[in-house]
Amino acid sequence: MSVESGTWRLPDRVRVSGGEVAAGVFGDGPPVVLVHGSPAWSFLWRDVVPELAREHTVHVWDLLGYGGSRLAPGFEPSIERQARTLAELVEHWGIDPPALVGHDIGGAVVLRAHLIHRVPARRIALLDAAILEPWLTPFTEHMRRHQDAYRTMPEHVFADIVGPRMRTATHRPMADAVARAYLAPWAGPEGQRRWVDQAAAVTADDTREVVARLDRIAVPTLVLWGERDGWLAPATADRLAAAIPGAGRTTIADAGHFLPEDNPQDTAAMLLPFLR
Repeated sequence: MSVESGTWRLPDRVRVSGGEVAAGVFGDGPPVVLVHGSPAWSFLWRDVVPELAREHTVHVWDLLGYGGSRLAPGFEPSIERQARTLAELVEHWGIDPPALVGHDIGGAVVLRAHLIHRVPARRIALLDAAILEPWLTPFTEHMRRHQDAYRTMPEHVFADIVGPRMRTATHRPMADAVARAYLAPWAGPEGQRRWVDQAAAVTADDTREVVARLDRIAVPTLVLWGERDGWLAPATADRLAAAIPGAGRTTIADAGHFLPEDNPQDTAAMLLPFLR
């Protein structure tokens, strides 16, 4: 499951109400579900999965509209849709209760699934999570305001914009092969449309209802953040942990917003004892 060998691909396809999800299940033990954020896909977890799978059954999936997952016509890749999809997947996998781990908007997806759709959880881990406002980056806000311009600009111009943008997700320099893997789902006219679609669909409207219920979380919760996160300030982690009863808060040094990419070893090392 390495980028060098080109073998990272989720093997399963699961029909859900909003389309078709690319998914995979690895390892054996208590169930853990990993939920990536935007604009990543399950590739983000490739070096974390093998470590967690030594002790857990790890369920990984691509959000609808991301990676290998596809939206059905008429559906939008909103946080609410992704949360409903997570609820459907947990039921499909027959896992009760899993540990839920969410990164970026994946954190909002995890919490909305748990607090609004009543998906059971034995533990929750939130990594650089997009929950407390303001969490939309200026780049995404600009794309939302000028969707037509981004949808109609020449393909190579769009690629010249999102390519450098993707590289700012990490603190450590992103290798060319890794950057290409992150950008592959967004390539070409279809990828360009999908990127703008997800930027247009993710709004704080879907997180405010979650924020109002943070004090109702009654399971052990860990807030884990990259010390050099340039997309969501590390101070946000303090606010988020303070809003959740009994939540722990940990920072990983020399890591940016794509924490599992920057430092998968320490990410897994922090998650494993918490998940136990």
